[in-house]
Amino acid sequence: MVIPLIDDLQYCNWSTEIFRQLRKSNVTAIHTTVAYHESFREMVSNLGAWNCWFEQNPDLIIKGLTGNDVRLAQKQNKTAVFFGFQNPSPIEDDLRLIEICFQLGIRFMQLTYNNQSLLATGVYESSDTGLTRFGQQAILEMNRVGLVIDMSHSAERSTLEAIDFSTRPIVISHANPVWWHPARRNKSDNVLRALTANEGMIGFSLYPHHLRDGSNCSLESFCEMIAEAASRYGINQLGLGSDLCTGQPDQVVEWMRVGRWSKTIDYGEGSKSQPGFPTMPQWFRDNRDWENIKQGLQHVGFNTNEITMIMGGNWLKFYDDNFGSVK
Repeated sequence: MVIPLIDDLQYCNWSTEIFRQLRKSNVTAIHTTVAYHESFREMVSNLGAWNCWFEQNPDLIIKGLTGNDVRLAQKQNKTAVFFGFQNPSPIEDDLRLIEICFQLGIRFMQLTYNNQSLLATGVYESSDTGLTRFGQQAILEMNRVGLVIDMSHSAERSTLEAIDFSTRPIVISHANPVWWHPARRNKSDNVLRALTANEGMIGFSLYPHHLRDGSNCSLESFCEMIAEAASRYGINQLGLGSDLCTGQPDQVVEWMRVGRWSKTIDYGEGSKSQPGFPTMPQWFRDNRDWENIKQGLQHVGFNTNEITMIMGGNWLKFYDDNFGSVK
């Protein structure tokens, strides 16, 4: 069987047109965000919207719960959609909601967005105090039910402590190495070595603020970064997490950064003259451009088997091994 193409982070303004774009490039599975700052009840409403999309587009998408749903989607020429949180706000302060969220179909949860949460420290805080007691208990519960820990927006100490404390591999679903581009959201060599040594996954991001030279980043530079990562960490824990936000209006990124907590706008990695979504690089404008990534990886020296691993094979193995209670 041909290894599927898996993107482990998107937050597009979903529509039938975008689902067709996914099929145009044979994207077999995506992990999409269903909560940033939402409460439990608001998150459930977002799941309701997805139920409508599944009902309206049965020829294009299916709900993903296990690795076998990726295989089913590939067989049926559809895209499997897996759900995740970019913030733990939907579990509020109740550990019991972790299992409920898993039962509702959630498969990933970040312990923080950019700010301090009840669980850990976000990357934008000036002081990183690491995992809280509640954070440790949440990790134990997530490990028990098979809800994957994601530390994409978490600070250094918190991330290292989560890797060490968790009894199961974790992910950084969408980020790049600091040694390639020193964005605040990108990850240090220490973090990436610890992550991959514990069989955790890194999804390389295509969001311009995470790229060297931003929107002007070249395909060759991006693929050379992946090649260097493979030489440092091995190839088995490398994948893609584009952070693609096709069709989202600029006020959405302001809501992502501000949430409920601030009256002022946090412009993030970008300059204050560019508060909205940055322009995607010309070689990856949307879901129709995945073939460019494949060609770029081939150009920098990856063979066919290595490309299939990076494009989806590694994520599929991770899904097989880590969604649900320990077998």
